[in-house]
Amino acid sequence: MSAHNRALAWFTAYQDGVVTRRQALSGGLTTDALRHRIKPGGPWQRLLPGTYLTSTGQPTRQQMEIAALLFAGPDSLITGLAAMGNYRIQTPPTDQVDVLVPAVRKRTSCGYVAVHRTYRMPLSVTCDGPLRFAPTARAVADAVRSLASLSDARALVASAVQKNRCSVAELIAELQEGPVRGSARLRTILAEVQDGIRSVPEGDFRKLLLESKLPAPQFNPTLYLHGKFLATVDAWWAERGVAVEIDSREWHLGPDDWEATMLRDRRLTAAGIRVLHVSPRQLRTEPDRIVRDMPQRCGRASQLPGSSPCRPPPRHERQPDVPAAPR
Repeated sequence: MSAHNRALAWFTAYQDGVVTRRQALSGGLTTDALRHRIKPGGPWQRLLPGTYLTSTGQPTRQQMEIAALLFAGPDSLITGLAAMGNYRIQTPPTDQVDVLVPAVRKRTSCGYVAVHRTYRMPLSVTCDGPLRFAPTARAVADAVRSLASLSDARALVASAVQKNRCSVAELIAELQEGPVRGSARLRTILAEVQDGIRSVPEGDFRKLLLESKLPAPQFNPTLYLHGKFLATVDAWWAERGVAVEIDSREWHLGPDDWEATMLRDRRLTAAGIRVLHVSPRQLRTEPDRIVRDMPQRCGRASQLPGSSPCRPPPRHERQPDVPAAPR
């Protein structure tokens, strides 16, 4: 095998069967031979201008991403929803591959590739063979800008933070340094996170309370009575001794989970706290009834003999040392 053929074989193997026109020609193919391979019915197929798959059949997601980077240039990075799979963050399905390139590069979007020219190319890169990804916080921020649903964006941010793929502080830095256009959704979600919101149903509940003008609770405080831990609740009205729990099947899949929930409710009730339960389904289908019933249900809790409503500790369990999100 000649040196040219070995070079083409290396590119083909390393890039999962994807090669550029320049690589093919430098690997020993003539212009006529390349044209023969990519003609209709030939053994190769064109994925993007000047970028080919050296086989027939449906290309894999990885092959499409490799082709996107080869098309965009050697300093390009995958970002947005397309990068979430690399970080094991579940997102709505998409065929689009978002790619960052330096602002000076004259490259425009084509086919399934959305090219984003930027003066803020990330300084760090995550590599997986021929694939290159923007850092998690940048990719998450870019993904949130592309989502139409606030619930989907909440779920994405919650998953990234809870799986320790990035921190709230890193997301706030992205918000401060990134473009103002399209940032409102991420700004809203980070404000929710700083209020203690940890899940999509809790975010929906917070939004419902804000829109209804009901008194705002504290979200996810850790409650103690006489220095002894009681529970961490989803929402807490300290002045009324009332807690709300958002009951999601995600956290109550087995009998052990259910028993733990019942034990926690008994501890709270014994401390003179009224515990109200709201399901994600009720938030979706009965928001008006929740708003209508909440003032009555949040009446001051009756006191058990010798007990008093517990109070949260001076400091709640939240992300430490997080700067305030710009509002």
